[in-house]
Amino acid sequence: MKSRRVVVTGIGALTPIGNNLQDYWKSLVDGVSGAAPITNFDPSNFKTQFACELKNFNPLDHFDRKESRKYDRFAQY
Repeated sequence: MKSRRVVVTGIGALTPIGNNLQDYWKSLVDGVSGAAPITNFDPSNFKTQFACELKNFNPLDHFDRKESRKYDRFAQY
């Protein structure tokens, strides 16, 4: 097997317990749960009322306004 070089250009995280590596790691070590009541839609017609939603995500921190409107929420993540 031939050896290959790998370059890591950065590490990031968008998770229910932190939106950057430092917050994510601290929450992970502290045993924080990402589960909370659903806020992105009305869950009243569903049996489950909680989920691990991504919190405090602002697409304008990553895209300009016009570009952010081109993508749905999943693509922005």
